[in-house]
Amino acid sequence: MYRKDSDKAAEFIHDGEIGATLEYAAQNRNNEALVNEILDKAAEGKGLTHREAAVLLECDRPELVERMFTLAREIKRKLYGNRIVMFAPLYLSNYCVNGCVYCPYHAKNRTIPRRKLTQEEIRREVTALQDMGHKRLAVEAGEHPTQNPIEYILESIDTIYSIHHRNGAIRRVNVNIAATTVENYRRLHEAGIGTYILFEETYRRTAYEALHPTGPKSDWAYHTEAMDRAMEGGVDDVGIGALFGLTNYRYDFVGLLMHAEHLEARYGVGPHTISVPRIRPADDIDPADFPDAVTDEVFRRIVAVLRLAVPYTGMIVSTRESKRSRELVLDVGISQISGGSRTSVGGYAEGEEDAEESAQFDVSDTRTLDEVVAWLLELGYIPSFCTACYREGRTGDRFMSLVKSGKIADCCGPNALMTLREYLEDYASPRTKVLGEQMIARSIPMIPSEHVRRITTERLKDIVAGKRDFRF
Repeated sequence: MYRKDSDKAAEFIHDGEIGATLEYAAQNRNNEALVNEILDKAAEGKGLTHREAAVLLECDRPELVERMFTLAREIKRKLYGNRIVMFAPLYLSNYCVNGCVYCPYHAKNRTIPRRKLTQEEIRREVTALQDMGHKRLAVEAGEHPTQNPIEYILESIDTIYSIHHRNGAIRRVNVNIAATTVENYRRLHEAGIGTYILFEETYRRTAYEALHPTGPKSDWAYHTEAMDRAMEGGVDDVGIGALFGLTNYRYDFVGLLMHAEHLEARYGVGPHTISVPRIRPADDIDPADFPDAVTDEVFRRIVAVLRLAVPYTGMIVSTRESKRSRELVLDVGISQISGGSRTSVGGYAEGEEDAEESAQFDVSDTRTLDEVVAWLLELGYIPSFCTACYREGRTGDRFMSLVKSGKIADCCGPNALMTLREYLEDYASPRTKVLGEQMIARSIPMIPSEHVRRITTERLKDIVAGKRDFRF
């Protein structure tokens, strides 16, 4: 019923190549000369092939692993500085026709309350998010042809962009919805979305089909080729990911990199972001039913090696992870995190306790956005609410060329400081405001260009005076 004619995905997610790569990595896991050669290449900051990255992931010699972490830390700092981009998910609906066995939204689940937000309820959710200080959202919805059609998603995006509450405004809506058609991606692009995000869950086709027994998502090829259709529809910023723990993490790690290589080769630009979620408990889902769970140690190594392999790509970790786990991976590669998140439909305006029965997964990091911002500042990071690249058209290959040349820092550094100052003025607790002002004072002298430093200083003063129209 749901099968499509195309199966191009098997050409770029080639099972035989992944198997050969894993065998090669296992054979060379402690080949010191080869590992150091790969690390020398990684130090150039130009990336690694999926085979090279697989060898690093397999290596467990402490001194070599520590070198990986050191290099990942250095490359992240060089390309992204100490900025961490903030966002929040917004769940519109948990109606779904798919049979995904790891997700409580699956169609056979009769215990979870089903809900779809009206446009007025969306306004209340967005107002609550604006009152926290959020400027960037990731819209989420189950796959349902009548409850969640593309028209509903587009209307919801329009509603989100229309809401201006006090000094609040959502400046960029990213979208994480089911694989769809080129025409629908074109409509999403015209609606002004930022990044289109879709997780592969697992790249191993046999495992994928077992985990998705029914529904449109059961078509592995159609799902895997979604980013190609998005690119063809004009969406030049796409975000990929795998749900680690569903099956062998090594296979999915290689699959992620082969997917990134395919996008780079075909469209001249790889994924804008890579997400690294791990399976979490939720409603009728027990992670103990999935024996391939990823330990914190392996998880940190996955993040570090991804940073070495795809240095120019943003990397995302959500509130699925605990404070401790997030701190470990922030250090070696993560550049975007969520804060104050609710994974339930209606969870922001109503409160998580009232809406938690509709949650997609349990949140490990339950701190408020302000607590997360203060924590990042204490760790030496600049929490950034910046969306200027989207608004200035720095997307796709234009964004990547700026990152690869090192020039993106001229935009991102000042913009991060200005959006931080905006947050401090409008939303921060007294303690967070002190920490933030200290960070700004330390960061201004570090802006390389005297011209940019002067303009940034002037605009920071403008924000205090109530002016909010700024961006580099």
